[in-house]
Amino acid sequence: MDALRIGASGMMAQQHRVEVVANNLANMNTTGYQRRRTEFHDLIYQNSARPDERGSQAGTQVPGGVQSGMGVELMSVYRVTEQGSLKATDSAFDVAIQGEGYFQVQLPNGETAYTRDGTFQIDGGGTLVTHDGFPVIPGIQIPIDARDVTINSSGGVLVVQGDNPTPVNVGELQIAIFPNEGGLRAEGNNLFTETEASGGAGSVSPGTGGAGTILQGFIEVSNVNPVEEIAEMIRAQRAYDINSKVIQTADQMMAPLNS
Repeated sequence: MDALRIGASGMMAQQHRVEVVANNLANMNTTGYQRRRTEFHDLIYQNSARPDERGSQAGTQVPGGVQSGMGVELMSVYRVTEQGSLKATDSAFDVAIQGEGYFQVQLPNGETAYTRDGTFQIDGGGTLVTHDGFPVIPGIQIPIDARDVTINSSGGVLVVQGDNPTPVNVGELQIAIFPNEGGLRAEGNNLFTETEASGGAGSVSPGTGGAGTILQGFIEVSNVNPVEEIAEMIRAQRAYDINSKVIQTADQMMAPLNS
């Protein structure tokens, strides 16, 4: 009897579904987090041979064979890349991307990572870095005597120094866009790296080449909707219970044979 194996595959699939929902809920307050969704597909079908039969009309045949499904399997976990809402902050170094694209970050090993988390700050040397201390690409140095910093919508970083009221441009934030951003590999800490599926990154100025614009004094909150996630968890739990019932029923049917 294949019902035991089919029911078990359904329970494992729903377990993965609940784990993904739990991760979404755990990150509902993570800046720039993009919720995940699970996709499943049916497993290979078993063909039971049976000869073709003649139909009721002359010269017609009824196709033979019976196909029996063998259960379900997790196919993929994909990111929902829609933008989260923007939240105002009091920090001049908090920036959000209003539209498509990712900030570029240099990792300690020299590789480039990408993030939607714009909670930046400056280190002891005046370099603009992430909250983990990774420099933002391209490198931007904020003078020590800067008394006002403005980041405009096109990514320009303007600084007012000392007694000079005229702002000085010390750099420009760049945004990376991808042919398929859903193919990025999540590395943790709100960072992604490119893969063959995502394609190579194209670095452009904000507001050009399909990239979004920069909004200073805002951060992008996660796009997790708690109500939808709770409903998804309840549906997964119901499906898990039903598959468990299939296993119990199959066991009851096999009990007379075992005895």
